[in-house]
This record gives sequence, structure tokens and C-alpha cells, in this order.
Amino acid sequence: MTSLGIGVLFIGVMIVLMVIRVPIAIAMILSGAGGYIMLSGWLPFLNRLKTGPFFTLSSESFSVIPLFLLMGYIASRAGISRALFAGANAFIGHVRGGLSMAAIGGCAMFGAICGSSLATAATMGQVALPEMKRYGYAGSLATGTLAAGGTLGILIPPSIPLIVYCILAEQNIAKLFFAAFLPGILATIGYMIAIAIYVRINPKAGPAGPRSDWSQRLLVLRDLIPILLLFVLVLGGIYSGVFTPTEAAAFGTLGALLIAVTMNGLRLHGLIECLRDTAISTGMIFMILIGADIFNSFMALSGVPQELADAIGRSGLSPMLVMLMILLVYLVLGCLMDSLSMILLTLPIFLPAVFALDFGLTAEQTAIWFGILILIVVEVGLITPPVGMNVFVINKLARDVPMRHTFRGVVPFLISDAVRVALLLIFPVLTYGLLELVKW
Repeated sequence: MTSLGIGVLFIGVMIVLMVIRVPIAIAMILSGAGGYIMLSGWLPFLNRLKTGPFFTLSSESFSVIPLFLLMGYIASRAGISRALFAGANAFIGHVRGGLSMAAIGGCAMFGAICGSSLATAATMGQVALPEMKRYGYAGSLATGTLAAGGTLGILIPPSIPLIVYCILAEQNIAKLFFAAFLPGILATIGYMIAIAIYVRINPKAGPAGPRSDWSQRLLVLRDLIPILLLFVLVLGGIYSGVFTPTEAAAFGTLGALLIAVTMNGLRLHGLIECLRDTAISTGMIFMILIGADIFNSFMALSGVPQELADAIGRSGLSPMLVMLMILLVYLVLGCLMDSLSMILLTLPIFLPAVFALDFGLTAEQTAIWFGILILIVVEVGLITPPVGMNVFVINKLARDVPMRHTFRGVVPFLISDAVRVALLLIFPVLTYGLLELVKW
């Protein structure tokens, strides 16, 4: 059997293992190891095994992951989500659908601290769902809003999948963070517009809440000052070049800890739980990284990525059509897999193919554009049947709302996502334009 045939065979083996519910990390390790041994033998594989995972995980670039995870867990316990929702609600809660819009705004701001989609959805859901229920919001709109709003955590920096993408694609993390800023704002605005249209068609779904006076608004703004300072410290430090992303994550973790202790009275027991949760999540992510390292080494030996790139170049298909086909694959996989595993698994195969296409962009612009696009499509997978992880998380918090109603509630947001993807495909400058503007 040729090396290409072995590559295709073990891709199939990995898919079968995932279908029968073998953990993704183990599926990648087993299929990657089997293929590597068939191509090179036991001794070369053992030599690769004793050095590859160590050098992968000992990279300073990956140290940013546990730091941002810890910052997110501490922020979840600090009452930051409640303060963010209250602040947004004080200014727009009095309009029709205002509570849903406030939840979207809260998710966007909390995502800038947390970096996790599921954590953003779960944390904001605990805060916003009771309020929307109290004011008579339709269950479909309430749960659909929070499921969709949670996806902002994966795009708005700092984002763990975005960090992993940068490392795999050998791109500057700070530049990708900056490039994701405008698409993140577009996502937030697009979701709010979707809510406004939805409640105009169905006014009873999102009745207006009471209007807050300026004394109440100033009161909630006072509570937001420490959180806004945390935003400036983390994102401002990265964008200005004062901090590297790793340094910003360390200072952000310290800032979140100070807020948690002073605002919410975080004690030693709560801090230990945050550290434990961070260790568990980091171990899970790093195990997937080890699996991806072994599988991707096998892919490089088999020549599958290069053959795919060459086949696309010979196909005569337009670059934009190829990009649409790749995004469709990501959309389907996003309905079945978690975002991090999907990026680790597919990027070594698809990225060389994308670089082989001529979009009239530089290699860096192509990498930035492609990275933002796949993150957005991964977002969509988090709220699309049959899996839709964010939908399941929110539905557990709102047990009185049938699952079909929640999936119905995310439809306006899926339409908004489709419009956003179309805009970014037609106008790639929306992803890298800010970098060009500031001459970064």
C-alpha cells in the first residue's frame, strides 16, 4: 500500500474510533501511531514519541492557555457576569427585546475575559435566564439568545481556539487577537439586530422592561469600573505592545483574582476549586495537543496534505468555491465535534491547501482571514443540530423549555452568522484591515 493510501486508511480509522465514542485525543493517538509505524517502523516512532510531545507542550506559547483558563474560572466566580449584564440592562433593558440584547452585550464582554464559549453560555445563562423569565420573555428567544451569545466567547479575544490556531499556523497571537476584534463587534451587532427584527415580528416574545434612571445607571457603571480596568489591562496591554499575550494573561489573572476577592469575597476554598478546574481543563487540552502532534506527524509522512493541495490546484475550481467547500466541511464537523479538536485535526490538512490558492492576499493575510472564518463557522456548529453544545448547556439551565424551542430560537442568530460569513468572504479586509490601518 502506498503512503497516501495508508494516510487515507488511518484517517478512516480515526473517524470510526470517534464514531464509537473513543475520546478524540485517544483516537488521534491510536490512528496516528498506527499509521506512523506502518510508514516508518517502531523505532522511528518511539524516537518521535520521546521528543515530540515534550517539545510541543514545553513551548512557551502554550503557557498562555492555563493562564487564560484560570482567569476565566476566577472571573466566573467573581460576579463579573452579573455586573456586566446589569450594566448592559441599565442602558437598553427598557426597549423591546432589551434583556436579550443586554445578554448579548454581557456575553461579548464576558467572552473578552473568559475565552470559552461553553463557560460564557453557562455563566451568563445563570444570570440572565431568571431575569428574562421574570419579565415574560418567550423561552425560545431567551434560551436561543444565550446559546448564541455564548459563541462570542470563542471569537472575541482572548480565545483558546484562536491561540491554538495561531500556534499551529505559526502566526502572531497578538495580531490575530487584534484581527478578531472587528469580526467580534460585527457578531455582537448582528445578533442585536436579529433580536430587534425578531421582537418586531413577534412583540410578545421580548416585552420591554422598566427604564433605569441615570442614578441607577451611574451606580452600575461604578461597579463596572474594576472590570473595565481589567479589559484595558489585558487587551489594551496586548494591542499596545506593552505585554506579550502570556504576560497579559498573567496580569489579567491577578486582576481577576483581586476583583473576585474584593467584589465577591472569594476565599481559599473557591480559589482551590478554580485551580482544580484549570488543571483539569488544561490536562484535557494538552492531551488533545499530544494526540494532534502524533497524528499530524503521521499526516506529514503520508503526504496527504500536500496531495490535497496539489489536487485542488489541478482541479481548476475557483479559489472562492474551494474555500466555501472547506467551510462547509467545518460546519458539518462543528455539529459533531468540539471546536479545539476540530481545529487541531483539520488545520494541518486544510491550511496548506488554502495557502496554495490565489486570493490576491499575502500569506499572513490569508492565514488571518482563514483563521477568523473557521472560528466563525465553528461558532455556528456550537448552536446547530444535532449536537449544538451551547444549546444543550442552556437547555440544562432552562429545563422548562423544550429542546426544539431552543433550536428554533437560535434560527435568527444562524441567519445573522450566515450574513457575517458572506461579508467576510466578499470583503477579506474586514479581518486584516485594522492591522493594515495601524501599520502593525
